[in-house]
Amino acid sequence: MLPTRILDSVSETTSTAQTDPLARIAALPGVSEAVEETRTLVDRLLGHRILRRRSSDVSMESSLRGACASAALEGAEVSMDEIRAGHVYDTRIKGALRVGGELGTLVDTWPRAPRQALARLHTLAAADAVSADALGRPRTAGERVEDPLELGAPPAPEVALARMEGLYALLEARASVPALVMSALVHGELMAVRPFGWGDGLVARAAERLTLVERGLDPKSLVPSELGHRTLAQEYAPALRGYMAGTAEGVAGWVVHCCRAVRAGAQDSLATCEALKRG
Repeated sequence: MLPTRILDSVSETTSTAQTDPLARIAALPGVSEAVEETRTLVDRLLGHRILRRRSSDVSMESSLRGACASAALEGAEVSMDEIRAGHVYDTRIKGALRVGGELGTLVDTWPRAPRQALARLHTLAAADAVSADALGRPRTAGERVEDPLELGAPPAPEVALARMEGLYALLEARASVPALVMSALVHGELMAVRPFGWGDGLVARAAERLTLVERGLDPKSLVPSELGHRTLAQEYAPALRGYMAGTAEGVAGWVVHCCRAVRAGAQDSLATCEALKRG
């Protein structure tokens, strides 16, 4: 399950009648309003007329823009012009592009075999960066953990494994909380745990997006949520630190931030739709 300190802190601010830990998080101050506002904008995107004949174009553009943004959050310096021209040499952007290109193939696997899906995401993300025997494998004691966001030391490998088991259980339980809450918690836990040591940010942001697709908020993968986090880069790491602190305020702030990131991504794709409409 989620870390005990998070659940205990959340319990203090919500009704004792609520026993589902995710429902308690969804009920935190500000969360439901952020979820509703984000749903409204995503629904507006999904209803855009251009998607009747150009949805695949919007999805492809969203994937490219999301990959570029996710790699940038890892410290890569790359532009969309370079990506379009095929001038990609940085291992981070190459990994992000591979992840984006195969995300749709993991939608069915994600809810029933999340461990397998995450291993595949890491294999795609890190194929050019780590040894073959480290691809998709949880880190072990003594292995270096990259920290481009300066989040601090991650938990020990045995603690990380236990927390990952809790995350898998939550994903397989099919909780009825909004997709935006679940996707934020997936992203937050993966960044807090950093299970692989290299490329964890690429994997975490892809897993958030995969959750939004699989749980029906964004079934055609039109929203580059990664781009939203890049747009809100100044608050991304502080919001993550708030989540990692385990307070109710920190967890709520993280979920609200993720909702804002999804809204920013949806706005970007609406702009893409309008550009295609204009020809």
